[in-house]
Amino acid sequence: MTDIQPVAIGTYQAGGGRPLLWIAGPCVIESHDLTLQIADELKRMAERLGIALVFKASFDKANRTSGRSFRGPGLQEGLRTLDTVRQRTGLPVTTDVHEIAQSEAVAQVCEVLQVPAFLARQTDLVQACGRTGKVVNVKKGQFMAPWDMRHVVAKMDEVNNSRLLLTERGVTFGYGQLVSDMRSIPWMQDLGRPVIFDATHSVQMPASRGDSSGGDRRMIPYLARAAVAAGCDGLFLETHPRPDEALSDGPNMVPLHELPALVQTCLRIRQALQPQAQKSPGHH
Repeated sequence: MTDIQPVAIGTYQAGGGRPLLWIAGPCVIESHDLTLQIADELKRMAERLGIALVFKASFDKANRTSGRSFRGPGLQEGLRTLDTVRQRTGLPVTTDVHEIAQSEAVAQVCEVLQVPAFLARQTDLVQACGRTGKVVNVKKGQFMAPWDMRHVVAKMDEVNNSRLLLTERGVTFGYGQLVSDMRSIPWMQDLGRPVIFDATHSVQMPASRGDSSGGDRRMIPYLARAAVAAGCDGLFLETHPRPDEALSDGPNMVPLHELPALVQTCLRIRQALQPQAQKSPGHH
């Protein structure tokens, strides 16, 4: 397997055998106060469990199934909230960038710029994010083969930015279904970049509710555990205190109170993958 150079994110390092990176938060910024409440809870969990956590929330869901769906507070208000999260918790923050013009403003606040899966092949967008010098997390399109992400690596290389994360989030399987091929984790790691597994969007059932996407929240822990066992470098998990009341992607979010147990299970699986020499004496 190709050596993966660790990617620095604030005080964290992702990939290259470093501890699992966690990207977590609500799908969208529903309100300033709720977002801060979730961030505070995630910060407490990160400190308690000793994990590297990046806070994620979107300021605009530009690709909702229906034009009537809630999209978020917009760029300026959203970045104000994310900046408050960053200053208040000390956590690095990330959000998705949909347009080239947003990249510079987002880079002022976010340590990681996320390119949505539907836009993974948009050369100008990927390179605009890359030119900021920030870490860029590109989600693999639901329509793309794992090895086709080599083109994303090359596009980032063209703008001299190797600070790239690749995220697996499921692949289209017929109509209204996604499947996760765990082989995509080592295949994308062969490209020399850390690979994150998005366990929440992978359980989506796109547009299955007619004017919004459904999903099967029950499957999130199964996929998260499998991805860690397959050797992913990090996990992406959207979470909400009351997912059934959430304004976007509720069916695919982990209830906030259930997240710590899932994280701890994944950490135990990760520990089992460590070379024997790194385990405590007395274990055979």
